[in-house]
Amino acid sequence: MKINYLVIEGNIGSGKTTLVNKIAEEFEARTVLEGFDDNPFLPKFYNDREKFAFPLEMSFLADRYNQLKRNIREFELFSSFLVSDYYFMKSLIFAQTTLSPDEYMLYKRFFDIIYEKLPKPDLYVYLHADVEKLIRNIEKRGRAYEQNMDPAYLEQIGQGYFRFFKQQNDFPILVVDTNNIDFVHDESHFRQLLSLIFETDYSSGINRVLVD
Repeated sequence: MKINYLVIEGNIGSGKTTLVNKIAEEFEARTVLEGFDDNPFLPKFYNDREKFAFPLEMSFLADRYNQLKRNIREFELFSSFLVSDYYFMKSLIFAQTTLSPDEYMLYKRFFDIIYEKLPKPDLYVYLHADVEKLIRNIEKRGRAYEQNMDPAYLEQIGQGYFRFFKQQNDFPILVVDTNNIDFVHDESHFRQLLSLIFETDYSSGINRVLVD
């Protein structure tokens, strides 16, 4: 399977950015990484979700679009392998969870205008982990504003991803259950993931695998 544009996603704490960086190092690929650390609304959102949800989601929408547009234009120019730790649809998935119905309808008007202008990935990989594992990973990485993460919020985000998968047939989606693997510290697990991603052909829509 020839991959020019690969997306690795997952819920908060799933290890998606770590995997992207390991893949980039392995293949000398170019990366597109979400720059959430500089978003001034994110810490405020975790303290007051209702007040700061809309400005947070709108700022992420603009940042993701500008970043993807810039990097994909360069990718087309140099024809290099590109791997990203998010797909633009993530904006809508999170907005469905965080925004009120009126805010979401306004947000979606902006989203729809932008979404059609962006290319689709050759393969979309989703790292699935149970909420308990996500919480452990979040605690380990130690970001202060994440330490009171609501498990119900993570559950809602996960459900949003799977609703999206059921409606998506434009490209292959590989859902990998990562509950029993450690691709960060176990080289054999990492190699298994590479084989699943780069040595297997997948049909459009959902493809599920269990790694153990």
